[in-house]
Formats: sequence, C-alpha cells, structure tokens
Amino acid sequence: MKYSSILLLSLSLVGTSAIAGNDMQAGVGGALGGVLGSVVGNAVGGSTGATIGAGLGGAAGGAVGAKRGDKTEAAIGGGLGAAGGNVLGKAVGGSTGAMVGAALGGGGGAALGSSMGDSDNRHSSGRRYDNRRYAHDNGWHRGQHKKHWKRHGRWDD
Repeated sequence: MKYSSILLLSLSLVGTSAIAGNDMQAGVGGALGGVLGSVVGNAVGGSTGATIGAGLGGAAGGAVGAKRGDKTEAAIGGGLGAAGGNVLGKAVGGSTGAMVGAALGGGGGAALGSSMGDSDNRHSSGRRYDNRRYAHDNGWHRGQHKKHWKRHGRWDD
C-alpha cells in the first residue's frame, strides 16, 4: 500500500469525524492509529514490529478520540483490535491486508470500548441518581448542620 493511499485514507477518516458522535470519533482514532502504527512498525521491525506498532497506535488513537471518561476502555479496545486485525489481515491478504485489518480492528475495538465505557456511569444505570440531596453541599458535607451546636444553648451558663 502506497503512502499516498494511506494519506488519502487518513484524510477521509478525519473528515468523517466532524459529523460523528463520541464513539465514532474513538473508532476513527483507533483506525488511524492502527494503520499508522502498522506502517511505522513494519518499517522499523518487520512483521512483529507491525503488530506491536498497530497495537500501540490503535490504543493511542482510540484514547485520543474518546471522550474524557472513556479513554481507558477505548485504548484497550483499540489496541487489542488493531493488533488482532493486523495479524488476521496479514494471514488473509499480506501487507495490504494487515493494514486494512489494523484499521478495521482498531476502529471497531476503540468504538466498542468507548461504548462500553458509557454504560457504567451513574446516570445511565437503572438506579435514579438524585442530585438534589447534595445541592446545598459545600464539599465538606456539612451544609445546614455547620453551626448546629449554637442553637441549643450548650454554652449558656
């Protein structure tokens, strides 16, 4: 795969991230990172370097593309997906197949990881989170009871 086609693929994937949601941005980041990591790793260390580079690139791209609370899940998914996609793609289609597999695996893994990270926050779980209880809180959980001892006359003689 020539570098001009990699650049064209990168630019087209970046262009679609403007209209996509958060999970899609993580997927695009994982795909780009997987492809670029595979190219650099292949140049540096051959087939093993390409797999390691795809894993690291997919993890970095997925983490950069994900929103704040989902970076770890997107990085794990992007790294595992890109490395696995690189290995499977190389077995099926050689070096070009390895890059396509790294892109598909890294993008899918990062998007799936980012989506899984969304499911464990308190606002989307089955239990209702009542924020009104802490509306008066000043961070020390004292609220209205801060001067409770002054109202009962303990210090009156």
